[in-house]
Amino acid sequence: MKKAFIVAVLALTFVANGLAAGTGEAKMETATFAGGCFWCMEPPFEHTAGVIDVVSGYTGGRTKDPTYEEVSSGSTGHLEAVKVTYDPAKVSYETLLDVFWRNIDPTDEYGQFADKGSQYKPAIFFHTPEQKRLAEASKARLAKSGKFSRPIVVEIREAVPFYAAEEYHQDFYKKSALRYKFYRAGSGRDRYLQKNWGEEIPGK
Repeated sequence: MKKAFIVAVLALTFVANGLAAGTGEAKMETATFAGGCFWCMEPPFEHTAGVIDVVSGYTGGRTKDPTYEEVSSGSTGHLEAVKVTYDPAKVSYETLLDVFWRNIDPTDEYGQFADKGSQYKPAIFFHTPEQKRLAEASKARLAKSGKFSRPIVVEIREAVPFYAAEEYHQDFYKKSALRYKFYRAGSGRDRYLQKNWGEEIPGK
């Protein structure tokens, strides 16, 4: 009986340790970026290995659970943004920062490309002190690189409540592919990115 009890305890300990290890391996992290129209910011992150999910939404403002119309009016203080859930064992936050920088105009404080207004301003929302440190370091490196003649104006802000956008905005580039292509081509984003980054642009 005593031997059987010991075996049972050892078995339970093994299972518990296995579950704990599995939980540790599966721990996901969150990153939030505002880069103008969220339709255009979903694809590059979704095409990045190690990213689990990308949600379009609104953050940084005063109104709780705002609608697209409210945010578009510029009256709520929210920015269009994407919330990225990723596996840090497969992709680093630094890599996500690189994806962000290579898909925006970091020198435009009034919006992004064809979309102007406070709701389209570029920003990085950090969720941890380490994310803040890495974001500030990457911004400083880009500023010192001389790649842009104008100052880098992207704000680095502490993450606040994020509200998912309406369902029709999610994966818009897949649901309304033709409309998305026309919008993107007309916005000037691709021309700007190609001029400044060329083949270095992560998936659009």
